[in-house]
Amino acid sequence: MKRMEYSISTGFTPDERATVAALYWQAFGFKLGRVLGPEEKALAFLCDVLDPEFALVARDTEGQLLGIAGFKTSKGALVGGEYDDLRKIFGAWGGLWRGLILSVIERDLAPDIFLMDGICVKSEARGLGVGSALLEAIKQKAMELEKTGVRLDVIDSNPRARALYVRQGFEPQKTEQTGPFRYIFRFESATQMIWRCPAS
Repeated sequence: MKRMEYSISTGFTPDERATVAALYWQAFGFKLGRVLGPEEKALAFLCDVLDPEFALVARDTEGQLLGIAGFKTSKGALVGGEYDDLRKIFGAWGGLWRGLILSVIERDLAPDIFLMDGICVKSEARGLGVGSALLEAIKQKAMELEKTGVRLDVIDSNPRARALYVRQGFEPQKTEQTGPFRYIFRFESATQMIWRCPAS
């Protein structure tokens, strides 16, 4: 398999904010489209709330962004935002109902587990090892923070991502059903997967 040369570092520049927002929407717009849509407003919201401190970024040798892996800690997340951020884009009522629905898929933090908060790779860079490299960087970050493992969630309609996580040593834990919210988020279940850090 052909591989691409790239480097991974933390954060992105203000000039890359719109690119990261578009990449995130490309990856998760199908799931979030009925809540954060239309696309123009979704991108405006994402541009406002993206936090580069919670992103590992892959770039090619020319510095072009190829992919990102977000994470969440007690200090913040790649995609944060409060009601005021939603209200700014969607208005008072639009911000309120969107916030309530998004709370359904909010994931709680565990003190000893590092939570990955989305991984996105540009379409032209897929299959070239970028996703695997970002996952390895996430694992390294977890070990640097002295966590016992990395957690992510994968939806039932994304078997390709699940296969990648399995190859990377993530093991499925519990699966949760979305119930009636499947009509909004367009997936029926999500499986929690965990990679355990090697014992030191």
